[in-house]
Amino acid sequence: MNTPNDTVYLDHAATTPMVPEAIAIMAEELARTGNASSLHASGRIARRTVEESRELIAERFGARPSEVVFLSGGTEANNLAIKGLFWARKGTDPTRNRIVFSSIEHHALLDPVTWLAKHEGAEVSMTPVDPCGRIDLDELRASVELDPASIAAITTMWANNEMGTIQPIAEVVKIAKRHGIPVHSDAVQAAGYLPLDFAGSELDAMTITAHKLGGPMGIGALLIGRELEATPLLHGGGQERDLRSGTVSVAAIAAFAKAVEVTTDRQSEASARVEGLRRKLVAGIRAAVPSAVINGDPDPGPNQRLPNIAHVTFPGCEGDAMLMLLDAKGIECSTGSACNAGVPQPSHVLLAMGYDEIAARGSLRFSLGHTSTDADVDRLLTALPAVNERAQAANLVRNAS
Repeated sequence: MNTPNDTVYLDHAATTPMVPEAIAIMAEELARTGNASSLHASGRIARRTVEESRELIAERFGARPSEVVFLSGGTEANNLAIKGLFWARKGTDPTRNRIVFSSIEHHALLDPVTWLAKHEGAEVSMTPVDPCGRIDLDELRASVELDPASIAAITTMWANNEMGTIQPIAEVVKIAKRHGIPVHSDAVQAAGYLPLDFAGSELDAMTITAHKLGGPMGIGALLIGRELEATPLLHGGGQERDLRSGTVSVAAIAAFAKAVEVTTDRQSEASARVEGLRRKLVAGIRAAVPSAVINGDPDPGPNQRLPNIAHVTFPGCEGDAMLMLLDAKGIECSTGSACNAGVPQPSHVLLAMGYDEIAARGSLRFSLGHTSTDADVDRLLTALPAVNERAQAANLVRNAS
């Protein structure tokens, strides 16, 4: 059995290890007592920690502090954004019954949209993508202009969690603003590697989460304009602008803010280092397994692809089989979204990009991060040829039986 020190972790897009600074401040805050909604001294100290954290996160992402709403993570933020906007806008105008979204959204957004269609009668319009996984702006424009008055909200992720492909958010916003339609973006994957500016983007709402930035799980934020009406999912004490009732986790918020501070301070240098590791990884995979196909946009940059994700199809293999064979050697990666791990179905992202089910099931995502090293890449490249051979043999036996 591999010990943690022996493990090569190549699944940073699922979650990245906490940075030491965030661990330290979380431990410090966990030792304190104080509800940030209380009026006594301990409560006021806790409130100050929350508000200072809010101010830092707002400053680093180009938002006003009042626009930062803390909640449990990306999934809740996406649910609040899309359900909250839909309910609020339809409530003021019943003809606003349509949601426009991309075909490559994470299930944390795709499933709430599907739920609204099934249970609330929402009409949904899915925007297709090109072979790199980038949305088709002409199709989006046509969908919007078909009946703009019927649209409650548009949502398009900033960068795809499987491919790393960056979406043309500025163009999406431009199309929407002509018709006064609010736009939300799930920026969970992008926040650690791109300099995001909420105000500059002219988005109405944007999702971020701590555990993709070196912070703890269980805490995230929805950046949402003060002037925007959204119906809350939870009702109770009225915390967080009455958009997210519940006692806030002071320790988690403080650690979130520290992770944001550390990650954004190092972002430029870290992104360049990780891109170098990715280039080495991709070149090594092509040499070790010549039949492998590197998916997504080949070009890095703030308008093309995140620097840390390499998505690879291994023809003649099942991705799940390769994942488990690599795991047995202490190398951890993913078949795509961690939320689908263990479910034998092809990635909806690859299907949307035009891949068939066989190719979609024969793919792996290798995602790098702040703890990744050259040695990690070397371990993977050393193990890969034998793993690929065994997975191909297993697939041949499965297909013959």
